[in-house]
Amino acid sequence: MPVLKAALGHTIVKADEFAAGVKEVKAVCKVLNDHLKDKHFLVGDNLTIADVTVSCALIVAFQTVLDAGFRKGFSAVSEWFERCMGLPSFVRRLGYIKMTEKPMKQFDPSAKPAPVTTTAAPAKKAAKKEEVDMDDLFGDDDDDGAAAKAAAAKAKAGKKKEKKPVIAQSLVMYEIKPLDSETDLDVLAKKVLGIKKDGVYWKTEYKKVPVAFGIFKLIMGVTVEDEKVSVDGLQEEIEAFEDMVQSVDIMAFNKI
Repeated sequence: MPVLKAALGHTIVKADEFAAGVKEVKAVCKVLNDHLKDKHFLVGDNLTIADVTVSCALIVAFQTVLDAGFRKGFSAVSEWFERCMGLPSFVRRLGYIKMTEKPMKQFDPSAKPAPVTTTAAPAKKAAKKEEVDMDDLFGDDDDDGAAAKAAAAKAKAGKKKEKKPVIAQSLVMYEIKPLDSETDLDVLAKKVLGIKKDGVYWKTEYKKVPVAFGIFKLIMGVTVEDEKVSVDGLQEEIEAFEDMVQSVDIMAFNKI
């Protein structure tokens, strides 16, 4: 896409050409957005080569010109892109894709960097000479009290704010397929939500998505603390409900 090369400075184009290129990219996304409404993937309910090809082709677009404001108005294609990029197989090969908050403009070779201004440190005030009261040469000194105050002030200034440790977490979306069409998905969801352990925080809302022949599957989300909980282990615990569960797949996996 020439417009993306222009945003990154690989080519130089005029402003109107750049705007036309961005418009073309957004038009493609609009077609995708209309197609992806009420769909999780481009073809069917599972990832296919179509999703891999198209989502990878749009990576640089989401990193440069498809900003947060655009994504808010085209939620279907944006959620699909994040769903693809969050899959473990994508993360292993591409890393974590960070989308732009503000749209990039075309590269301007004549632009000059903004000057860096530095603020000079305030000059130390000259120490005032102590005025000696000749009438109080033999008065009581308050050196002990002044020393105590100085020590307290120094101790207070020396204390550093303790930083709270950062807890590594992951947001996981599980796709849970029931054993058959007779399986009560609400009962199954309650059983899954009943899996309680330290570091597991289930999302109370879940989705029922049609599969085929009157069968629906559950989409359930959970936040886990990486050091305490194994995502694969949690998946196995859900699969242990053999009387109700056919299979469990990780639909999306994102680090928080």
